Amino acid sequence: MSIVETADAEGSVSLHQRILSDISERIMSGAWAPGHRIPFEHELSVQYNCSRMTVNKALSQLAKAGLIERRRRSGSFVRRPQSQAAVLEIHDIRIEVEALGLPYRYERVARNKRRSGAEDRALLELANPGLVLALECRHFAGKRPFAHEELINLTAVPEAADEEFVAIAPGPWLIGRVPWSEAEHRIRAVAADRHIAAALDIEAGAPCLVVERRTWSADHPVTHVRFTYAAESHTLVARFRPSQG
Repeated sequence: MSIVETADAEGSVSLHQRILSDISERIMSGAWAPGHRIPFEHELSVQYNCSRMTVNKALSQLAKAGLIERRRRSGSFVRRPQSQAAVLEIHDIRIEVEALGLPYRYERVARNKRRSGAEDRALLELANPGLVLALECRHFAGKRPFAHEELINLTAVPEAADEEFVAIAPGPWLIGRVPWSEAEHRIRAVAADRHIAAALDIEAGAPCLVVERRTWSADHPVTHVRFTYAAESHTLVARFRPSQG
């Protein structure tokens, strides 16, 4: 739900809309991070020189929009944005982030072209050793890390061997160049190790959701990718119909 400013009869922004705009701007810009306590109603009423009813109306609308969480006797707190991804689809993480109304940013952490190891061959179903390209990336929603990505793909995709993946994430790059014919998703819960905790800016041991995806093109393995999300920020959705007959 979007929060749109409206004007009062005189053409100036009402106090209710000003409170909405000020708080939502602080949240969307990252100035107030998830978990930040919003000033109490009486504090806001003094700050804006208005009634608590006006403040309550604004906070209720922010809660309905999913930006804040109101807790009885504790106050209001900035919610961590929660995204939804379809289990049966392959799409760009940018779309997930922009659906939250937050600016998207991508960062390549590491790129390593190497000879495949036993784990690589198992993940990619390779019978013989060969070259693979291993990538580590981070995706951001606003100022906060949104997802950690580890991808291994065959350098048999010729352009991938020379692509640095600095300006573009590997997912949309590969989808645009390699027509996949089959994909598999495996989903599991893990506790963040120190590396993932640092990458996602969460506590070590915090619950995470891992989505592992393998893709094939005409029965030939193309990629193995592992996306790791902070559990509280991500939801997976599958929609299906009963089989006929």
